[in-house]
Order: sequence, then structure tokens, then C-alpha cells
Amino acid sequence: MSTSTIEVRVKLTFPDSLIRVPVLARLTRTFEVEPNIRRANVEEYQGWIICELVGPAGAIESAVAWLRDEGVGVDLLGDVLES
Repeated sequence: MSTSTIEVRVKLTFPDSLIRVPVLARLTRTFEVEPNIRRANVEEYQGWIICELVGPAGAIESAVAWLRDEGVGVDLLGDVLES
């Protein structure tokens, strides 16, 4: 069974309670997903990151659900690219 890799562009919005939490580090250790940060702005009370999540479709779907459960806002930005 083949697992194709996809790339999804997302905007992650972090509330002040998560600014100092290593969310992306936990994401990469827990899921087979690699974030590629394209832009970011982190301030004392809020932050956002625009990144591409690369990995198997099921892993990305699980990772996005996990991020939302953790309190991170996740907005999908555009097309899914398959490779």
C-alpha cells in the first residue's frame, strides 16, 4: 500500500497561553508531518505562523485535528499539492 506525500499550506494562530509552548516540536515528534515555516509573527500575547505541512494525508489530517484540540487556530490556505 502506497502512502503519497501531500503538502498543505496553513495559517496557525497561537493564543497567549501557547506562545511559549513548543507546539511545532511536539507536532513533529508525534506525527509524521514536517512543517516548513514560510512566515511568522510572534509577540508577547499572540502569534501566527504560515507554514506548509508535508507528509502522508492521514498524518496531516491527524496533526491538524491535534493542533485544534491543543487550542491552535488552523486556517487552510489554498490547494493541497501531491507528490
